[in-house]
Amino acid sequence: MDVNGTVAEGFEPVREAFARNFQVLGDRGAAVAVYQGGRKVVDLWGGTKDVDGTEPWEHGTAQIVRSATKGVAAAVLLLLHQRGELDLDAPVGEYWPQFKAAGKERTRVWQLLAHRAGVPVLDRPLTPAEAADPALGAEAVAAQAPVWEPGAEHGYHAQTYSWLTGELVRRITGRGIGEWIADEIAGPVGAELWLGLPEGEQARVGRVAQVDPPVDPHGLRTRPKRAVSEAYADPESLTRRAFAAISPLPDENDPGYRAAALPASNGIATADGLARFYASLIGEVDGGTRLFTPETVELARAERSAGPDRILVVHTRFGLGYMLHGAASPLLAPTSFGHPGRGGALGFADPESGIAFGYVTNGFRKSVTADPRAQALVTAVRSAVRP
Repeated sequence: MDVNGTVAEGFEPVREAFARNFQVLGDRGAAVAVYQGGRKVVDLWGGTKDVDGTEPWEHGTAQIVRSATKGVAAAVLLLLHQRGELDLDAPVGEYWPQFKAAGKERTRVWQLLAHRAGVPVLDRPLTPAEAADPALGAEAVAAQAPVWEPGAEHGYHAQTYSWLTGELVRRITGRGIGEWIADEIAGPVGAELWLGLPEGEQARVGRVAQVDPPVDPHGLRTRPKRAVSEAYADPESLTRRAFAAISPLPDENDPGYRAAALPASNGIATADGLARFYASLIGEVDGGTRLFTPETVELARAERSAGPDRILVVHTRFGLGYMLHGAASPLLAPTSFGHPGRGGALGFADPESGIAFGYVTNGFRKSVTADPRAQALVTAVRSAVRP
């Protein structure tokens, strides 16, 4: 399998790791991009555009990135705060009065971003068609009673993050969050990423599917902890209910689903688009736009939640909308912030080294926060930056 693209001098280990992902770790089609100091130093792609096809992955092939979308959505709220349009410490109900229902009147905006709002589940899950309607989703989450006192604990809002963030943006700006991202982030930065894929871009997006990991020649298997396995197996657990807030699961290859704007789960991006977005958060990219001030970078990555996660059943760390480096989601360094997509994609930035990273794939695994293919690439980047 040919690896296409380029790496700057010193980043050759990333090319080697990327090729090994296909040879040993079973990647079907994927791309990785890395920026350092606003300059692209890695731009690689290979395999097939569709997980089950033969058409080659091309430069500019895009894929759904699942929860890696959450990091882009978080940037919208942080930019609104940076511009003085949103108070992160204010009650959500100050902007969205209906959200005060069922004991949520004291829930703060920052608690939504830090997964502390207590509404990771819906008592009545939404169908894919209902979930794609931002008004219906917002109405459902506003009416939902919290399953823990808002602010008291944290747990990953796997699906409800879509309507929590999307409705807040609409209330403040009068625009849909996908439109806001296109106008204020993707356009100015020149990043190939979309929340609500335009019809004219559908053809460049590959088909995705769940894939099994390759068989280990030594017969070794990595098994999740029993508590994690039991939580995902139990239909009454908060874990299962959080991921099943949309039920049945949407068809991620459906053009209608891709055209919807669900900031928790259905962003579309190229690897370069994801990496370029994160590069723009921490500095100028190719001499162009920088999105976050240094103060906003510190807000994004300051720890707001840490410890046992009520949903993921492992120890997680969150800043404001971003996962932080830790055992559940290893990034480049303790100073990094970003977000994985369940079973594959990963994007993050590390202000100290100036690194911004994006990886997308068409073959999803069962992993939630630490896919071995993405981790192999992160390890290679680390070796290049800190030999």
